[in-house]
Amino acid sequence: MKLYTFFRSSASYRVRIALNLKGLEFEQIPIHLRRGGGEQLGAAYKAINPQALVPALEDAGRILTQSLAIMEYLEECHPQPPILPREPADRALVRSMALLIACEVHPIQNLRVLNHLKSTHKQSDEDINIWAQHWIDLGLSALQEMVLSVPHRNRFCFGDEPTLADICLVPQLANARRFKCALTAFPTLMRIEANCLPLPAFANAAPEKQPDAE
Repeated sequence: MKLYTFFRSSASYRVRIALNLKGLEFEQIPIHLRRGGGEQLGAAYKAINPQALVPALEDAGRILTQSLAIMEYLEECHPQPPILPREPADRALVRSMALLIACEVHPIQNLRVLNHLKSTHKQSDEDINIWAQHWIDLGLSALQEMVLSVPHRNRFCFGDEPTLADICLVPQLANARRFKCALTAFPTLMRIEANCLPLPAFANAAPEKQPDAE
């Protein structure tokens, strides 16, 4: 497997965690999102992923994109250890937690969105941080309520083993810190993060541990 990745990308971070949890070996192909105007915008990478986004996963001659689609693929091809519960309603709940982050919160802080705000709408760095903080706070507030409503809540977002929800949560909290978000309002999510970070799959996927880290 080859993972086209950027060390600071939240979406890449998710897939690294999932690959590690599954115990799968993979080669990292760094795509620098800022160098030279963004290597993801070059013709070579756009031939791999026309969206010009990371990550992309190459496996058995196929290119897969979108972090959640990649992780669902890994779950289907390598079901042990699972990152989704067994029961359909539980699986839907965990997916909804993951999608809340991956589809509602994170995209609004995507690099191309922030660049557009700066270049087209002339927003300052302070304005950008206020923008990011607003949407992150809304999303994390909703996620914490969802987690608190889980009937058999344990060490993680759902149950006593990491799931797709935790895989999405940890990178989003790292992203929140980059934007100087106040996280004291989310003690439940912080507790879950504290349970995740020592696990090798999470620790080894951290941005600062990657070969392209700066």
